[in-house]
Parts: sequence; structure tokens; C-alpha cells
Amino acid sequence: MRAGRSGSAVVLAGTLALGTFTAPTAEAADTGITVSNLVLNNGKPIIVGISAEVTPDFAFRKTWPSGVKAGDANTYPFLYRGTTAAKGYEGDDGIHMSYVITYSDYSPSQCEGELYIDPRYTLDSNSDATTWKIGVMARIWKNGQSKSTEYLTGFGTVRVKRAAKVTVNASPEPVAKGKTLTVAGTITRADWVRHKYTGFGGKSAKLQFRKAGTSTYTTVKIVKANSAGALKTTVTASADGYWRWTFGETDTTGGATAAGDYVDVK
Repeated sequence: MRAGRSGSAVVLAGTLALGTFTAPTAEAADTGITVSNLVLNNGKPIIVGISAEVTPDFAFRKTWPSGVKAGDANTYPFLYRGTTAAKGYEGDDGIHMSYVITYSDYSPSQCEGELYIDPRYTLDSNSDATTWKIGVMARIWKNGQSKSTEYLTGFGTVRVKRAAKVTVNASPEPVAKGKTLTVAGTITRADWVRHKYTGFGGKSAKLQFRKAGTSTYTTVKIVKANSAGALKTTVTASADGYWRWTFGETDTTGGATAAGDYVDVK
């Protein structure tokens, strides 16, 4: 991973992550700042594609020592892995992001904001799709100078996942009742090295059918994609309706569902 662009506020290091996680209270001994009830992205995994910016929300509760102004007690959430929290925040072994945060002038304060992830600048390895740790940098300022800095940990872990897509094409259209219908498609997922969607080889997907005039899809069979991510199977045409491919999330990749392809059965 590499450092990302600065946004409208502070730059931080970390990862995307999810899993509704309400963190325990962590206190910085030197700064006296405490952080508790940290929640990221309402408990959903962060799914990242190849170009669209992703901005997961976060919220936490903060307290700071009496006699310290609110603006001088800073807390910067970040995400990191495979290293210490300090190196994750300060170095290139975290994903650097910026965020906007709001809080009151009174302690305790409820803080809210969002992390900023641009895959074009902050992700350069598909191995970044993994478990990350959550940290908070705590800093006290005095007279415009940094007085003390600490890195709070113990907030649990979150995951970042590669976005996925799936297409569908049922043919021939129209088709005679009782004849063979071929349903094809392709599963792809974000490649953060090449910055494009590439085949998700070996992934299994459900072929589903929804009869015209109904609202529920039913799974007909499960098919495994080839090494290039291609799906293909045959079924017997019996009624007008919609065909689609769908699959769920894995540890590294998000799920996807194709829009239904309508087939007229004569």
C-alpha cells in the first residue's frame, strides 16, 4: 500500500474496515485523552472498487483533561496492519487517508466523521484485502506546539474487501418452450494493481430464476466459474421470466448480483 492524497482535513494512516465494532475505552497515559464507543461504517465491510472514492463513517466518544482546550486535544482514527500503531500512522505501512471530524467544545464529546479511501492512490496490492487493526492517534497541543502524542490501540479489527461484479446473458431470446436455454456470465473483481476488474476464477455462483409476474428468485443450480471467471450452463425453458447470477462475500471480496435478463418463452 502507499500513501494517499490529503483530503480536506487531517491525513491519517490505516485501512478501510468494517464490522460494527463498539470499541472499549482506551486512555493515553501521557495526554490524558480517552476514546470509547468507536464504531466504523455501521458494522458493514468496506467494499472498494478501482476508482470510486469510499468514505466510511465513524463515531466515538472522547474526553480530555481539564484545563486543555477542545481544539488542543486531537484524536485521529486510523487503520493499520502488520506493524506497530505508530509505524502504521507515520509510515507507508498503513493506508493514508484524510477525514473530517466534528465535536463540541465540552468534555466529554461525541465525535463523528469519515475516513477517505481512494483506491487509485491508497491501494496498490491485492493483499491489502485482509484484516486491519483500528488505532487512534491522540495528541495534546500547547501554544501551537505538539506537547505529547500517543497511539491508542485495543479497538479491534476490521476488513477491507475487493469489489466484485457479475454479468448475465441468457440465449436464445426468445426461446421455444421445452428447448434448451444457455445462461452465461462473467465474475470479475477489483484488481488494485492493474486498476481494472479482472476474472474471479474458481468462484461459485447461484443461477436463479424469477417467473414473470412474481417477485421472488429461486436458485436453480450452482455453477463454478472457470479460471477466467466465466460462467456457463444450460437449462430447459419452461416459462417467461428473469435469469440472474448471484454470489456472496468471501473473506477478501464482496458479493454481487446481476440484473435479471428477461427471456420470452414461446
